[in-house]
Amino acid sequence: MCTAADIRISSFYKFQPLPDYRALQAPLRARCEAAQVRGTILLAAEGINATIAGEHDAVEQILRFLRADPRLSDLTCKDSTHDSIPFQRLKVRLKREIVAMKSPDTKPSLQVGEYVEPADWNALITRDDTLLIDARNDYEVRMGRFPQALNPQTAAFHELPQALQAQLDPQQHKRLALYCTGGIRCEKATAFLLQQGYPQVYQLRGGILRYLEQVPPSESLWQGECFVFDERVSVDSALQKGKLRICDDCKRVAAPGTQACAHCGGHNFL
Repeated sequence: MCTAADIRISSFYKFQPLPDYRALQAPLRARCEAAQVRGTILLAAEGINATIAGEHDAVEQILRFLRADPRLSDLTCKDSTHDSIPFQRLKVRLKREIVAMKSPDTKPSLQVGEYVEPADWNALITRDDTLLIDARNDYEVRMGRFPQALNPQTAAFHELPQALQAQLDPQQHKRLALYCTGGIRCEKATAFLLQQGYPQVYQLRGGILRYLEQVPPSESLWQGECFVFDERVSVDSALQKGKLRICDDCKRVAAPGTQACAHCGGHNFL
């Protein structure tokens, strides 16, 4: 639980048809501004995707507001804490997709891979017949990963379908397990793979963040830090701000205190 001094950071999403998503923008923005909550909220016809931060009760107000909509009543979130709000401002944006895969026929609200709880994840991914796939971008994988995972080496999520088609074979790869930061990219990626004819497709419920929250360090198979899309840049296995940095020019991982990127010579770091 958060203490009064903590800033609560909540990430959540849901694939749920929201044909009136444009009308939701203004009242949601007003609620967040009144509660002094900052972060990024994406609204689209396919659902909602967000990471917001503020005092614990303020974030809870926003979650209650969203859950008052029957379509979002079961909205779940992944929480962490920090000593300040890791966002400069509030953004409530209208999008074509809440996570851009650019595959309009892929609809996670209709079909997704089977969810695997964090407590059961290790048993699945250590099976000899399971191919583990990291659904994140290459620069994220470089920060930390499950070491046995396939890295499709994508620069952006919309490249993943083509990468998977090139690297996988439905006749050879029968059991696939995917993971990402919080779960949303796996929703689309597993839906896509099921469309492609893969018979057994699984995904880590709640992503890396929930795994780190629920699996004891002594049992964890995760190695490194986890990239997050806010000013913390990464979190460690205790879900606290990490030490690694990212070169904003070439997206290579840099050690703490690095002044110039060893790869491109750039001086812009996240």
